[in-house]
Amino acid sequence: MKKIAILQSNYIPWKGYFDIIRSVDEFIIYDDVQYTRSDWRNRNKIKTPKGSAWLSISVGKHYHNINETKVSDPGWGKSHWATLKQVYGKAPCFKEMMEPFEQFYLTTTEEYLSQINYQLINIINNALGITTKLSWSTDYNLIEGKTARLVDLVKQAGGNEYLSGPAAKDYLEVDLFTNENIKVSWMDYSGYPEYHQLFPPFEHGVTVLDLLFNEGGNAINYMKKIN
Repeated sequence: MKKIAILQSNYIPWKGYFDIIRSVDEFIIYDDVQYTRSDWRNRNKIKTPKGSAWLSISVGKHYHNINETKVSDPGWGKSHWATLKQVYGKAPCFKEMMEPFEQFYLTTTEEYLSQINYQLINIINNALGITTKLSWSTDYNLIEGKTARLVDLVKQAGGNEYLSGPAAKDYLEVDLFTNENIKVSWMDYSGYPEYHQLFPPFEHGVTVLDLLFNEGGNAINYMKKIN
């Protein structure tokens, strides 16, 4: 059995995104699709003394695909690191976990949003001990059809099981997978335990950096138990 997940890249995603990655054998970054505004591609939530707040990367024209979308503010990395250091500097494990993030934020000159997201996902995977293969949808031949393309990507990757987020239940044509003998599974985001978090009340739906800076090497114990 080879399990595949296919998701668009997000900026410093929440812990559930990484639970999907660690639940599969190959995670395909699906970034040759239209960039969507007011979404998770270029932003995520952090905890601050005044409540949760968006940390966003400014981007240029919005009619491009995600992998064609460029950052419009060359100083975004230093600015984001200053914010993260300010709000998480007193978190119990900030100093333990900060080095690879600080290195990235202070030195990156990457212009493309998707590449920024990819590099940060890799850094976070390393911090969590995740070794799942990451690939791009553009590594494969792409056909037309919203669900048909996903089915074909799974087939090309040699998969026989597709893991999807629960939101896709509204539009995914499961029968197209069934016709190709591909099992469809759904990620369950319920039942996450709370961890030490600055600035109550507790909130699950923030960047995974919140978990890493507060729990460090123990972070994985606050994520899903993967069979």
